[in-house]
Amino acid sequence: MIGSPPAAEDVTQEAFLCAFRSVGRFRDGVFRSWLLRIASNACIDELRRRSRRPQTSLDLKMETEGDAAEVVDGSPLPEDVALRKELQSHLQASLLRLPLEQRSAVVLCDVQGMGYEEIAGVLGISVGTVKSRISRGRARLRSILLERAELLPPRFRHRE
Repeated sequence: MIGSPPAAEDVTQEAFLCAFRSVGRFRDGVFRSWLLRIASNACIDELRRRSRRPQTSLDLKMETEGDAAEVVDGSPLPEDVALRKELQSHLQASLLRLPLEQRSAVVLCDVQGMGYEEIAGVLGISVGTVKSRISRGRARLRSILLERAELLPPRFRHRE
């Protein structure tokens, strides 16, 4: 039913595991028929799974196209990972350079995602003071981050 010996082995294993787990629910009848029904259902499930996620053999693709199949790696480049880590470190150090009042307001808003009223309650200050601290903190953070503008994505590098 599956058309591939390795896939058939996987389906057979899955069918026997399913039968083992549900043997307590087997009631009168022919055990062989019950077991074959489980195996049949496992095959149908596998074929459905394949149709939702079609797979292409790279060997077959190379034979039909004549060229080497190109495999695309979706993981980030090592240089991008290193730059992201360096930016993260710079951002952390920049946050630590903010005055405590501004840092706490900016972190609660921009990192923790809290609203102004919630931040006001946490810090025990008015909403207006929260807005002021966030505005001043962001402005100061922006100027600190621009000291190392080469780490920032291009859209954030130009100064206003």
